[in-house]
Amino acid sequence: MSGVVYLVGAGPGDPGLITRRGADLVSRADVVVYDGLASPVLLDLARPGCELIYAGKKHTATGATPLVQAAINTVLVDRARAGKQVVRLKGGDPFVFGRGAEECEVLAAAGIRFEVVPGVSAATAVAAYAGIPLTARGIASTVAYATGHEAQEDDEAGQGASRSGAVDWSAIARADTVVLFMAVSTAAECCAHLLAAGRAPATPAAAIHWGTTAAQRTVVATLADLPDAIHATGLRPPALLVIGDVVRLRQRLSWFEDRPLAGARVLVTRALEQAERFSHALSELGAEPLHCPLTRIVDPAPADAARLDAALADLRRYAWLVFASANAVERFTAALTDRRLDGRALAGARIACVGQATAAALASRGLIADLVPAHGDAAGVARAVIESSGDLRGARILVPRAAEGRDEAVDLLRAAGAEVDAIAIYRLAPVQPDHPSVAAALARLRARQVRAAAFFAPSQVRALMELLGPDAVDLLGAVPILAAIGATTAAALAARGLTAQVVPTIPDADALAHEIACAAGAAAAARRHAPIPPAPPATD
Repeated sequence: MSGVVYLVGAGPGDPGLITRRGADLVSRADVVVYDGLASPVLLDLARPGCELIYAGKKHTATGATPLVQAAINTVLVDRARAGKQVVRLKGGDPFVFGRGAEECEVLAAAGIRFEVVPGVSAATAVAAYAGIPLTARGIASTVAYATGHEAQEDDEAGQGASRSGAVDWSAIARADTVVLFMAVSTAAECCAHLLAAGRAPATPAAAIHWGTTAAQRTVVATLADLPDAIHATGLRPPALLVIGDVVRLRQRLSWFEDRPLAGARVLVTRALEQAERFSHALSELGAEPLHCPLTRIVDPAPADAARLDAALADLRRYAWLVFASANAVERFTAALTDRRLDGRALAGARIACVGQATAAALASRGLIADLVPAHGDAAGVARAVIESSGDLRGARILVPRAAEGRDEAVDLLRAAGAEVDAIAIYRLAPVQPDHPSVAAALARLRARQVRAAAFFAPSQVRALMELLGPDAVDLLGAVPILAAIGATTAAALAARGLTAQVVPTIPDADALAHEIACAAGAAAAARRHAPIPPAPPATD
């Protein structure tokens, strides 16, 4: 039975710009064939076991091999004929200079069912992120889009208007606003065509590099000077060119590049679904979260699973349940459901959570924590339970946790006289280094293109150090800001010779993002006010 191919627009770079329909299809796909311009974060939406195929046209820092268009077409047809649900994830919009029409024609000829899911085009989004509206009352009411790839061919045949598919520069030049795709390498030819077609040399123009991402950089000049400005600043593809009087508005409307963490890549060492709130806070401050899911949750060992079964069979014997993470809450409540149990089985126990995020995970499952300490770490929650109980001698306490969980809380509770069942209800397995998001993050780290790295557990510190190998301390030491969610994670960094510059007083995602922004602002201010070093002494 034939499958189906969905051509999904991934947007121009910011993963938040994918449509809900597109994100849903990626999460349900059997195969995702993705472009180099699609954010690696979107691949984290794919379900376990989904086949990920890189279909970019260039070699990448992660070692991915490019595919020519004929090979991409073959992959789409073959996977669909095998009955797979295939997502062709394309940068921007599939039908705006994305070769989507060619791929649909191939699928139609092969008798493969396909659907097109439009995406946010770079034409509108990149200009908007640069503070340039394409239309504005009294300034611009028409917009023309063209590709710069045709410029060199047009040079050989005059204006090129008579050749099918060529750019009619005289028609393009009459639009109030001109948007040029793939025109960085041909900027001189494109600008010359527009000048020859009657556009004034003093027309404002802009080149926007990697728009909507942390690498966004905007160069503004006149139409006549734009090629020289691009060359002088070393601007390279991908970039979008915008020409017209609307560019003047950027001086007042620029917003994306003016936020506290604008231009900052922040390494987030956990999976997208676990770091959603933190990533949102970073994005609101202007940063680009660089998701690097270093570990994945897997089932406990058979012996631990048997211990959990025994505990769930007689939950009434426990005076307390102590949760040290949202993952523990999720796995424990899932185990209850699997055994056709619900909150009524916990009627005789009080519940303590290490912090507000863990308590929120519990509340989302219909259970309210009895105790959430002000100082949110393992030792803090244990002390809070001891203080709340008065006398724990003989009390039975269940601590569902990761197999790699630390023993601070367990040791304190046992020292207070409690009988503690610390049961591993899940394990953390390392993610392979060729995982697209992990590989992209490691490449950024090695290129020293990361402003901050945020860690949420000691296991993440250990996993990243192992992936980076012998250069781990040097590479992480070069990151300006290392952030840890709490003292235990900060201690894991310190044990490896690294210092966490940011450790929030409460283990909260918003607080962590805010303190990273404060640290980045303080570092920027220090650079601005640093004294100019004296000139070296003159020598003969």
